[in-house]
Amino acid sequence: MNGDAATNPAADPRDELATHIPALRAFAISLTRNVPEADDLVQEAILKAWSNFDKFQVGTDMKAWLFTILRNTFYSARRKTRREVADPDGVHAGALSVRPAHDGRLALADFTRAFDQLSDEHREVLILVGANGYSYEQAAEMMGCAIGTAKSRANRARARLAELLELDEGEDILSSPASFQAVAGPGGPQAA
Repeated sequence: MNGDAATNPAADPRDELATHIPALRAFAISLTRNVPEADDLVQEAILKAWSNFDKFQVGTDMKAWLFTILRNTFYSARRKTRREVADPDGVHAGALSVRPAHDGRLALADFTRAFDQLSDEHREVLILVGANGYSYEQAAEMMGCAIGTAKSRANRARARLAELLELDEGEDILSSPASFQAVAGPGGPQAA
């Protein structure tokens, strides 16, 4: 402990803190083996010490107390970084990202408007084949028409839906049954 604080009990122990920074920095460099990381570690340790000075017991070894804070801060950070993935190019984070929910709501609103513009027969066949997963044979039987008619209606319905949604060649709004489930529900069209 600094002589001033030892001989003068009224002296603020915080005044002694600055005298230990070079030793803290040397210790941090030995732990991190990286000067910028060591400087960050020292700064964090000093902030923790400053905010917890009420726990420091006057008359004890401040340097040891500061070294303990720095050491604990270092090992806490190490434990935390073991669970982190190094991703300097953002590739891993990009793979974990999720499209915003509002994009899905906007797409669903567009789909719903376009779906509502289809004829009753077109909505019916898309709900049976697309949303509920029935075969063309099963859909034809339920609609009371030939299999070829069901296939033709489904093809024309998809083409019209793509036109209404202004989809490019190769884009397929009907690739996911969830699109139909959201609009039609599992039991059939809600507004047909």
